[in-house]
Amino acid sequence: MQSNDGNTGVLAARIGPGHTDAPRQDTALSVRGLTVSYAEKPAVFSVDATFETGAMTAIVGPNGAGKSTMLKACLGIVPRLSGEVEVFGQPVDQARHRIAYVPQRASVDWDFPATVLDVVKMGLYRSVGLFSRFTRGPEARARACLERVGMSGFADRQIGQLSGGQQQRVFLARALAQDADLYLLDEPFAGVDAATERAIVDVLKSLKAEGKTLVAVHHDLTTVPEYFDRVFMINVRPVAEGPVAAAFTADALATAYGGRLAATHVDQLALAGTSA
Repeated sequence: MQSNDGNTGVLAARIGPGHTDAPRQDTALSVRGLTVSYAEKPAVFSVDATFETGAMTAIVGPNGAGKSTMLKACLGIVPRLSGEVEVFGQPVDQARHRIAYVPQRASVDWDFPATVLDVVKMGLYRSVGLFSRFTRGPEARARACLERVGMSGFADRQIGQLSGGQQQRVFLARALAQDADLYLLDEPFAGVDAATERAIVDVLKSLKAEGKTLVAVHHDLTTVPEYFDRVFMINVRPVAEGPVAAAFTADALATAYGGRLAATHVDQLALAGTSA
């Protein structure tokens, strides 16, 4: 198979041997033929992707590559011009109860009059019911999720009074409250301090140890080999997909980022990926 730009060598890592259109049993999220257009300009074009169950996968690419758009289109937040999305072998609309989503912090109205505990409780509405009163059990579960992200002491704080890193932890706690099988995170480390980033990574890796699947839009290429098992690289079209050691290569990075990365930096990143 060859892409329109002829990058057969790069796509070999993405497609791999034995590729078929049928979702496998070990596939948590499957995307086929996904295209999204803004004002007649494609933001994501003809994307196929497979995200393995039980793995931590980074979606990477330059600014404007369609990373966040792809994630939102999978969830139906932005409309798909074409394409199919399946979650654990089912159409995404039939499997929403198995998905938790952490949006970009910049997309949230932090002036909304809600406390930290209120926000985490929102993750329980699917199981408790939108208009049901929270009993002691679900509230204890919400507080346990705050404890897990190191925010139990802020339960009664209004969300707008938190720092950026604290806000990100709260939205991760809300996702934890959903007890999902698939976690989709849109730049979970953007604008947070080093301590918060490490805390979030620890929580995500603990979820992976529990058998959960995590897919995150990620912008810091230097931490991809340390944080993730797999990588999906995109620049409007898919560039590379697979284990970090196989797909996070100099050729793939050069194709995705072009002249935006210095050649020496590309080689250093690729070397880190092969040693991961």
